[in-house]
Amino acid sequence: MATQAPFPVNPQLTAIALSYRNTELVADRVFPRIAAHDEFRYTKWTQSEGFTVPDLKIGRKSEANEVEFGGVEVVDSCVDYGLRDAVPVADMRKAEGTKFDPMGTATMGITRLVDLAREIRCANLAFTAGNYATAYKSTLSGTGQWSDYTNSNPISAILSALDAMLMRANKIVMGQAVWTILRQHPKVVEAVKATGAGGVNAAGVVARQAVADVLEVQEIIVGTGWQNTAAKGLAATMTRVWGKHCALMYTEPVAGTQNATTFGFTAEAGGGKRVRTWFDDKRGADGSEVIQLVDTVKEVMPAPDLGFLFTNAVA
Repeated sequence: MATQAPFPVNPQLTAIALSYRNTELVADRVFPRIAAHDEFRYTKWTQSEGFTVPDLKIGRKSEANEVEFGGVEVVDSCVDYGLRDAVPVADMRKAEGTKFDPMGTATMGITRLVDLAREIRCANLAFTAGNYATAYKSTLSGTGQWSDYTNSNPISAILSALDAMLMRANKIVMGQAVWTILRQHPKVVEAVKATGAGGVNAAGVVARQAVADVLEVQEIIVGTGWQNTAAKGLAATMTRVWGKHCALMYTEPVAGTQNATTFGFTAEAGGGKRVRTWFDDKRGADGSEVIQLVDTVKEVMPAPDLGFLFTNAVA
């Protein structure tokens, strides 16, 4: 049973609050949110329909060939994800007259954890090889990994993957570990700077947009988030959420779940993240204010063949 406030309340020190947090999460850029109902439907179109041309010739007294378009309607449901925290009235009383805000701190803390959980779900969805057809994935190893600056050629590998896609990717998402290696790769540096020094001799680092321009994609998204994978009570084991993988994807603004021609999206019900509070007189000597945050969403990959996955892009 906790007998002390979770944070020290000291008028001389609370002017400065230090906390560890992820500075940038990218889930909303990889799987953009769109408004939906708790239960929603989307259509997975047949891949061949948009690429198979029938006989278009019309005889002198015949009718034009008739075609029909269709797909498989998928029914899915949003899921409630959330956390709550209770702030005892005693804690709020101790914080009076200081710059420490127990309610604000609790809200910030649960919001960060709910957002991090979504980041992990999106990374797992985008980087699970089983979600891709064989033609749209490649597991790198040994000299083929981009961390081998002598033998690998990430520019050639990515361009070949882009050419293999039915709809050429306009975005690339990768973990920070991949980007750190990629931006220093001699062949990447040479492709961007065109120094004439030769790929193996080019040195330096290049900017994200410069690489995107060389590859002719709109943007490169780098996942920088960390998570603690250790069991509760053990020393923290910090790992990168987005790991050592890289995915190419075609995405476009989606107006609704019925016309989603995109690698992935997030159906969002209830207006997104929402917070409610109530008083619980059974918690603590004087009761507690309970704060609960809920995010009702479902991350979806309606067209995984609009993506290409490099697993273990770096060692």
